[in-house]
Amino acid sequence: MQIPLWHVDAFATRAFAGNPAAVCALEQWLPDPLLQAIAAENNLSETAFFVRRPDGDFDLRWFTPRTEVDLCGHATLASAWVLTREIDPRRAGVVFHTKSGPLTVTRAGDDLAMDLPARPPRSIETPAALADALGVAPASTWQARDLVAVYARAEEVRALRPDIAAVEALEGVYAVCVTAPGSGEDADVDFVSRFFAPARGVAEDPVTGSSHATLVPYWAERLGKKTLRARQTSTRGGELGCALEAERVVLTGRAVIVIRGTMSF
Repeated sequence: MQIPLWHVDAFATRAFAGNPAAVCALEQWLPDPLLQAIAAENNLSETAFFVRRPDGDFDLRWFTPRTEVDLCGHATLASAWVLTREIDPRRAGVVFHTKSGPLTVTRAGDDLAMDLPARPPRSIETPAALADALGVAPASTWQARDLVAVYARAEEVRALRPDIAAVEALEGVYAVCVTAPGSGEDADVDFVSRFFAPARGVAEDPVTGSSHATLVPYWAERLGKKTLRARQTSTRGGELGCALEAERVVLTGRAVIVIRGTMSF
């Protein structure tokens, strides 16, 4: 069997930045254990698989090295980049059908604009185990799909050295996102974040589109603005344009294809 594969750095304007994703173009769906084995072989935070539908749209699924996920932003952007830059450069955009509903990605100048469902968080008490795992107690904690730990300054987010094993051991927690308003060297953006999902096989994700489905509604309300600029301050780092539009979040960014190849097995 041979499967076309692209290695794409998403939310980046140069190679070796942003968040790497593998993108696989399938003619038809393969058994789930095989999809999971391919994702484990790629060993990136996400491998995306898409299949063309009769109506010209695409079905899209995402797998970490350990499990399938219900929403992934950077691998969606990477898939759309492959489709609009490599497979069919005449395309103005693409509609993906996913476990989180239809996701539309369209050209926006040199960028792509990606539409995700907004997932506003609710305020909760900070679990003691979360504060222990992060090493520094947050100013407040919020819950959507992920736990969101909010700090006062971007410098605190950059300085965090969480106990990844303790994060993974948090009961019933999908992932932990830490965030703060822009300050210091990050004063040029509205907010920063980092994202830890060891229970899903990703210790720290470089740039996480799906977490911004929660971060954008939170910061839009707190800052009183619907258009924001975000930075994920992982080692690789990434920049995201963000907008809240009713019950949708629109993220803009670019990508770089660093490997074009074929998986053979």
